Amino acid sequence: MRGTVTGLPSPHPLVELLPALYLEQDFLGRFLSALDDVLAPILLTLDNLPAHLDPRSAPEDFLDWVAQWVAVESHGDVPAEGRRAAVTEAVTRHSRRGTRGGLAEAIRRQTGVEPEIAESGGSGWSPTPNTELPGEARPWVVVRLRVPEPEAVDRVGVEELIEGEIPAHIGYELEILPTGGTPAGGASGERP
Repeated sequence: MRGTVTGLPSPHPLVELLPALYLEQDFLGRFLSALDDVLAPILLTLDNLPAHLDPRSAPEDFLDWVAQWVAVESHGDVPAEGRRAAVTEAVTRHSRRGTRGGLAEAIRRQTGVEPEIAESGGSGWSPTPNTELPGEARPWVVVRLRVPEPEAVDRVGVEELIEGEIPAHIGYELEILPTGGTPAGGASGERP
């Protein structure tokens, strides 16, 4: 939390707003000077409000508040630059949420590993009516992570991420495999 800065000059001294008749009043000048000391941090903050709302320049304690506006969960263990990047890219990420590419990007961001994603969905177009629909009747997603040390991966964190990124009605399975290995098991969501 920011504290007060002693001797901070007011950008708009109140005494300058008085009619000339009152400028000679010593008490009034001292009284307004005390108000300027109280109001200076507020006025300077308001003058710099655009910089506070921009995630690239917001103070760190303000950054978490700005992150809430764009539905970015702040993680205290992530460095400030990583949190700034997450907030800056939030709108673009939200437009891809629920897609295969969006899920892959979110997993890559959290784990640093390129995931292998298999899914049951599909899309198609046909000029013929009553054409068979693509995909499968029951939707599912399988996410495979190939890492050197599977035990080192925060499985619960990745599962929470997947649950937040895929549509609620879709079941999922998370497989964390050793690099070049076969499945170590571990279904998390529903899958037919």
